[in-house]
Amino acid sequence: MTLNKISLITSAVVLSLTALPFAVQAQTTSSPFLVAQVPQGKSPLQSLGLTDAQKAQIAEIRRNTKAKMDAVLTPQQREQLANARQNRQNRRNLKASLNLTEDQKAQMRQIMESQKSQIDAVLTPEQRQQLQQMRESKRSRRQQFNR
Repeated sequence: MTLNKISLITSAVVLSLTALPFAVQAQTTSSPFLVAQVPQGKSPLQSLGLTDAQKAQIAEIRRNTKAKMDAVLTPQQREQLANARQNRQNRRNLKASLNLTEDQKAQMRQIMESQKSQIDAVLTPEQRQQLQQMRESKRSRRQQFNR
């Protein structure tokens, strides 16, 4: 059970780190879909009808999260992550290859929880409810898949 949670959190970390460059790139363009430019519909935020201000705030939160995560990684791990992103390496293999320490995993979990709380604070109550429903639906699908 604990290994499953660690795996899930590590996956979320890697997903966030891989989605971040797209959000940053989107911010530098004049597109009205600042956060919505995450490939293959991977971000549940796309369907929330975010305002431009919300999109900008979330992009900033993600940039700060990426910086915090980079600070947790060793230089070698950062290089591995950059190479994996460039080569579009499978995230599952990447997780194992980074060889994160228990302390790093704990720090990553804390950073991701902080990001989630910050993003939730940017959303309206209706958007938070919709996002929560999407998260629960995804969790349910994942549990059915893992049976």
